Amino acid sequence: MHEAIKERFADLLARGEIEGLLALRHDGAHVAPHLFVRSEELAQLYVDHPLEARPTRYPLMGIAQTLIRSHPQARLAVLMRGCDERAFKALQAWNQISAENVIPLGVACSKALAESCDCSRPYPDECIEGEPVTSEQRPAPAVEEIRRSQARVSWLDEFEKCIKCYGCRNICPMCFCDECALESEEVVPPGAIPPAFPIFHLVRAVHMVGRCVDCGLCEEACPAGIPLRTLYKKVNEIVFTHFQFRAGFDPRRRSPLHEIAEPPPTR
Repeated sequence: MHEAIKERFADLLARGEIEGLLALRHDGAHVAPHLFVRSEELAQLYVDHPLEARPTRYPLMGIAQTLIRSHPQARLAVLMRGCDERAFKALQAWNQISAENVIPLGVACSKALAESCDCSRPYPDECIEGEPVTSEQRPAPAVEEIRRSQARVSWLDEFEKCIKCYGCRNICPMCFCDECALESEEVVPPGAIPPAFPIFHLVRAVHMVGRCVDCGLCEEACPAGIPLRTLYKKVNEIVFTHFQFRAGFDPRRRSPLHEIAEPPPTR
């Protein structure tokens, strides 16, 4: 299986164009990120399992960014779904990673996965494996429910579930700040679980304006079951309505709010 990916990796490796392939490896019952450096290792390559409704996922672009920070001259191939490619483009726009360091190996999501994930673009620009499919684009059901309900009350109830584990921040490929404002004691007072006021998630939602690439990893990582992706989908919807901008579709363009805040260039 996945012969096209294996052949492409072997070719890039033989020609010395990359040092390795960042993807997922299965080892018995466990799946985890792995840097493949030899073709024979790819017997353990994990893309997805046909019986899984949703495949195991990790923030591969966030991991790639960490590797390249430590080894600036490295060049890696990275297995990318549509959401991974959006993170790649958004990180380029924010000067967090260079296209010179990364060669995408694209994988298209199946139609069933695309619809269950409600993905805005469930395939990368170029696919080595899988056929690009489009799911019916519609507002997420949870977003529609918020419109019909008292959003402020429902979100406060959700945020009160937070146990301050930082899982949503740690797994997000777009959380790349050297110093995280969310660790401030004014935002997250020590010893207060749940926080008296859910400022953690309100601050993070503001930080995600124009940066969220709708990968959904934050919600998958949340042990309290807070529907974070629904919140960020709503934020993304507002940004698109006012600025016709979606993060991760143009590697040359940052958040429009960031562009507005920047002073004009001097002459």
